[in-house]
Amino acid sequence: MKRFLMALALLIPAAAIAAGYSGPLDKADIDLKDKASLQSGAQIFMNYCLGCHSMEYQRYQRTFEDLDIPLDLGEEFLQFTGDGVGSHKFSAIDEEASADWFGLTPPDLTMVARVRGADWLYTYFRSFYVDESRPFGVNNEVFENVGMPHVLQELQGVPRKTWERRMVDGEMKEVYVGIKSDGTGSMSEEEFDQAMLDLTNFLVYTGEPMILERQRMGMFVIGFLLVLLILSIMLKKEYWRDVK
Repeated sequence: MKRFLMALALLIPAAAIAAGYSGPLDKADIDLKDKASLQSGAQIFMNYCLGCHSMEYQRYQRTFEDLDIPLDLGEEFLQFTGDGVGSHKFSAIDEEASADWFGLTPPDLTMVARVRGADWLYTYFRSFYVDESRPFGVNNEVFENVGMPHVLQELQGVPRKTWERRMVDGEMKEVYVGIKSDGTGSMSEEEFDQAMLDLTNFLVYTGEPMILERQRMGMFVIGFLLVLLILSIMLKKEYWRDVK
């Protein structure tokens, strides 16, 4: 419980900073029933995020079983920390060292999707851009003055803010058209967007692994209450039928 409260304490200031962003967010059309997407998101997280960010409130075994990943394959290819599939997902980085490097220990991401929302995460992952004034040479449109490097640059390529000359109100002006990659990444723009959608999908699942079961049970409960309501109305009419 103490660690859980500490993790929330780390997330709350970041959420407050993120709340300052008032721009549009891209819609994350996630599908928690898509096991292939969830498996892809898990792979991206384990390879690119777990080095700094922990997910210590979920066990490897739970993830592998929920996502239909054989335990032996998951342990061999997706588990880089912990003593076995039953262990929690702790980051590989030393907390004191990370605090020195980044100014703050990278927060646990178990509940990040519930704190920020899927649309925010999906937009954030695709909003890094080159900014030489920052310590790691990058910034983020959604999270201004972000304190982490662009760890997914290997996949995306080098992203830069882009302007084009366009006719506006009868005059040629430089118009901002968004962030564009230089094409040096291992993925195309469409592939990278899909990969970030998969990562977002995985983080949403992690925030509430029982969400589909909860929704399914909720439908049964609502159905039961509706049937009970009908029976109650019929019973009431039967009791009061002879009452004038």
